[in-house]
Amino acid sequence: MEVISSLDNKKIKNYSKLLQKKYRDIDNLFIVEGEHLVKEAYTSNVLVEVIMCEDYEVDIDVPITYVTYEVIKKLSNTLNPQRIMGICKKVDRKEIGNKVLILDDIQDPGNLGTIIRSSVAFNIETIILSNNSVDVYNDKVIRASEGMFFKINIIRDDIVKIINELKDNDYMIYGTKVDNGEDINKIRAPFKYALVMGNEGAGVSDKVLSLCDKYLYIPMNSNCESLNVGVATSIILFCLNK
Repeated sequence: MEVISSLDNKKIKNYSKLLQKKYRDIDNLFIVEGEHLVKEAYTSNVLVEVIMCEDYEVDIDVPITYVTYEVIKKLSNTLNPQRIMGICKKVDRKEIGNKVLILDDIQDPGNLGTIIRSSVAFNIETIILSNNSVDVYNDKVIRASEGMFFKINIIRDDIVKIINELKDNDYMIYGTKVDNGEDINKIRAPFKYALVMGNEGAGVSDKVLSLCDKYLYIPMNSNCESLNVGVATSIILFCLNK
């Protein structure tokens, strides 16, 4: 069994570039870390190759490259990386479906990972990210999603264009607004809808907000001014899923 120990190995140097969005886009590949995510990638038919330490064992029918732990560290952004990683091809886009979540410039990878998990839990079929949102193939996003990343359609596009297309196809477009919004507890979602959630600091942009058909709000204790976007999205999706 050949074990790669050199950090200057050509394959390892090329794969380490996938830690940067630029090279993920060029190569159409990304990295997942840990056996759980590797197996989720394998089940989803996107796993290209496994990189793992020589003492690790896994029953997966794809090419395996054995490396030292020092090499694993070169391929990870975490302080104490796991001993197995997967090289994956980017997921193919699918039909949008009837329940859509639109994210307007979400920046925090942890928030996006949380939102992905909640979207799967509450039956969202497609997440559409604005072009300025965090990269969905960012390793922190994938880890935070706990494997749910592989179970939902995710698209990056011009969300103004997308919203107009959805409106033309009779989707109800929901935005969030405390003033003149409707209590989320009183909403019964139609068969086809899209929920728009905004940036952590600025919220939904005025241009996007103006395209919404109806505005929602979460009734809260007056002592709490606002909720984290991941938490707020999860609550709204739960209510729309009733």
